[in-house]
Amino acid sequence: MPVTEQDVLDALKAVIDPDLKRDIVSLGFVKDLQIEGSSVDFKVELTTPACPVKDLLQQQARDVVLALSGVESVEVEMTARVRESLNADLIPNVKNVVAIASGKGGVGKSTVSVNLAVALAQSGAKVGLMDADVYGPSVPLMMGCADERPWTQDSKIIPIERYGLKMMSLGFLLEEGQAVLWRGPMVAGTVKQLLADVDWGELDYLIVDLPPGTGDAPMSLAQLVPLTGVVIVATPHDVAANIAGKAVALFERLNAPLIGVIENMSHFVCPHCGEVSKIFAGTSGDEMARYFGIPFLGSIPLDPAISASGDRGEPSIVAHPDSVQANRIREIVGKLAMEVSKHGMAERDLMRGIGILKRKDA
Repeated sequence: MPVTEQDVLDALKAVIDPDLKRDIVSLGFVKDLQIEGSSVDFKVELTTPACPVKDLLQQQARDVVLALSGVESVEVEMTARVRESLNADLIPNVKNVVAIASGKGGVGKSTVSVNLAVALAQSGAKVGLMDADVYGPSVPLMMGCADERPWTQDSKIIPIERYGLKMMSLGFLLEEGQAVLWRGPMVAGTVKQLLADVDWGELDYLIVDLPPGTGDAPMSLAQLVPLTGVVIVATPHDVAANIAGKAVALFERLNAPLIGVIENMSHFVCPHCGEVSKIFAGTSGDEMARYFGIPFLGSIPLDPAISASGDRGEPSIVAHPDSVQANRIREIVGKLAMEVSKHGMAERDLMRGIGILKRKDA
């Protein structure tokens, strides 16, 4: 008997997304299934182009269908559509807002933010990068566009574009060397303007580089838009871990989901002899994540080239795409994207369960 559409779908139920813990059929990933004689073609539409198990799922889907009697050839096209997890009036076309935070300065949070955003864009996602560090905006310098100035159209600020993503920072609006002497209400107002007055367009992810600490900027962001999640960046020593704990407590009080910990400057590998040296000997990012019950997204080794490339306006993942650090960043981006997808899936399941989610949004 010739193979049927139901035969193929039943076979594909054996393919389980390892992060979402459900089969790709019930998740609605299987699209455009076509059968012509002994040939089967279909698409698998993932929740993010940065999915770290994309190749594995493609191979598994092909194998289970090819094992069916009467099937001689299988074509599986992998696509992605980032699902929306927000309902934010300020930024209606932004699907997910991910804040990058730290308890203290000096942990490389902005460097991590820049490289995560570029890596997401390289995966094929539509990405924006908002520099919410109003006291020390560094994104323009790190992205090589410190001398550029945004322009306006239809009463909206048009973001600067570089390396495949859209950017906005107070640094684009200040004169060189100008200090920001603002109290709380002005900081909150600026964060709101960077969200609402910028024409972000349609974005899968808006990465927000927050200032260190637990001040007005992170509180304002969490109150202005429903955050998809917050990522904590820390270095592996006790002082950073202790102060990072205060940032964790702040976001928990604000009901902002904590979706990961990244350990930056985890160790140093000597380029001459290969010896691995731990620069900081305190609490590791993995230990901190376990203590707070947060996913550990990964660690990035210390490398002077990362700082040097940022200083000359070229993210390290662009300047050194084949380095250990670049590979670690891409691995972290894959895990981050899956945590965002898991959060969004849980939100949709909850809304569907209480009858809020309309069928067309499923």
